[in-house]
Amino acid sequence: MNLIVSSIGQGLLWALLGLGLYLTFRILDFCDMTVEGTFPLGAATAVTAIANGINPFFATLLAIGAGMIAGLITGLLYTKGKIPSLLAGILTMTAIYSVDLRIMGKSNISLLGKPTLFNGNVLRQLPQFFDSVTVGLIVIIIVTILMMIFLATDYGQAFIATGDNPTMAKSLGIHTDKMINVGLMVSNGMVALCGALVAQSNGYADVNMGIGTIVIALASIIIGEVAFGDLTLNQRLVAVTLGSIIYRLILLAVLQLGFSANDLNLISSIVLAICMMLPQLEKVVNLKKPILKGVQPHE
Repeated sequence: MNLIVSSIGQGLLWALLGLGLYLTFRILDFCDMTVEGTFPLGAATAVTAIANGINPFFATLLAIGAGMIAGLITGLLYTKGKIPSLLAGILTMTAIYSVDLRIMGKSNISLLGKPTLFNGNVLRQLPQFFDSVTVGLIVIIIVTILMMIFLATDYGQAFIATGDNPTMAKSLGIHTDKMINVGLMVSNGMVALCGALVAQSNGYADVNMGIGTIVIALASIIIGEVAFGDLTLNQRLVAVTLGSIIYRLILLAVLQLGFSANDLNLISSIVLAICMMLPQLEKVVNLKKPILKGVQPHE
């Protein structure tokens, strides 16, 4: 039971990563590799700040700010430097690795004995692993509601139009470059928040903890879409969170079958590939059904 509660808690925390990527990947139609660097950047910033005596709440805000700056850099490389989106994200992600080492001064930092958002007086009284469930639930509800409100505004509709049809959006007077920059800032701010929370939950930050994060984010998005089918935009935001929880439970089930934790990235890639192929497999099955029905047995 504790393992299931822990998986749900981790799913709620990592859902922020999926929601952040959803803004760029699905709404802006922007392939943003920056998240692989922004996640450890948020972790490094928050953990280093906490280790130096800064309040965990303000340390988390600093992490969000660092993530937004990283997103803005990618946006400027794309909109002003005319560098392709994929390459712009990779350049920023690569540079962030050195920034993380500068921030932490070494490859990893422990939070042993330090205050975090997960060891407050109230959370310490909860059963084991319920601290991550509580914090994750509170944060994901706040972030999801704010996203719903933002996307329902005129500015949010302009943001959506930029991703749907940039040419038409420009003809309507929408500053698409500005929308892309804002979208990348908000997205990477959320990813950095995810990194800060996960690092505080785990009790450490490591410069390599961002490897494979984009696969985890995509898995949350794809699993949510495949599992719940046609949904409204607001419902899709909720589905991303549920997809993140389902993904964590799938990993738990696989590990219980005897696989090693070293295989997690391989398992993540396989799960994502299967989920992305499901719609195509459904089409193949549906095409075969009428053919099978029309086949008459030989006399």
